[in-house]
Amino acid sequence: MEKEIAKNKTVEEKMALADEISRGYFRQGLNCTECVLRTFMDMYDVELPEDILCMATGFGGGIGHTKNICGAITGAVMALGTVKGRRNPFGPKEEMGARIQHLQGDIYPVFGKMVNEIEDKYGTLICREMSQPFGDFDSKPRKKNCMEIIAYCAQLAVKYAES
Repeated sequence: MEKEIAKNKTVEEKMALADEISRGYFRQGLNCTECVLRTFMDMYDVELPEDILCMATGFGGGIGHTKNICGAITGAVMALGTVKGRRNPFGPKEEMGARIQHLQGDIYPVFGKMVNEIEDKYGTLICREMSQPFGDFDSKPRKKNCMEIIAYCAQLAVKYAES
């Protein structure tokens, strides 16, 4: 599951690595969602093609730069989904109840805990609200704040992948 870069490391070391890698991607111009997903792809063998990253692009800036749900949070959910998500949600109709029970009882709670931890830290999941105290969206303080959020979300994706 892990790539060489993350092997033989503690969860805390992996979280620190995710922090470092995600910040580097932000400095290179990747958007918030791309940073978190790409970091995760660097650390884990997600068995998905590299160009899957293009699916993350539109979520940046709070989905298409509308400043709605934070793109870093979306990136964390996408990243976690690569290892905790269902590989085949289809199955015989008679097994649908069991599939739904597994989804609601085992899968959703992991994602929900991660998102709740983010909301507890920031008081919101909305990009606009997270960015507002830093003034102009193009300002350096806002960008620095976003880099902190990106790093935190990358760390949590790793934390919950390891749980």
